Amino acid sequence: MKPTQPAPAQPTVDTVLADITGMLRTVLAEYGDDDVPIGLSTTFNRDLELESIDLVTLAGLLEERYGQRVNLAEFLAGMEFDEIVELTVGRLVEYVVWSLKSTQAG
Repeated sequence: MKPTQPAPAQPTVDTVLADITGMLRTVLAEYGDDDVPIGLSTTFNRDLELESIDLVTLAGLLEERYGQRVNLAEFLAGMEFDEIVELTVGRLVEYVVWSLKSTQAG
């Protein structure tokens, strides 16, 4: 017996990185910095020089793309200040992949 709907694609680091890179380019375009290199080791603070309001914008973009399954505010709330300052794109990607896989399994 075949399922009526295809199983959702498994989120991967590569697909989520591509999504988040696109979102960051949208945020950075407001500053004219949408050509800055973005990779897993890129930091939000030091490399991208994002302000807290930019993280609010990013949170909205994440919710638009993934719905309630990914909650950036909740993710950041569990961190110490120094962790937030040193937050990398890779750590956010890992969180998004984990969140998506957790909601698929649950």
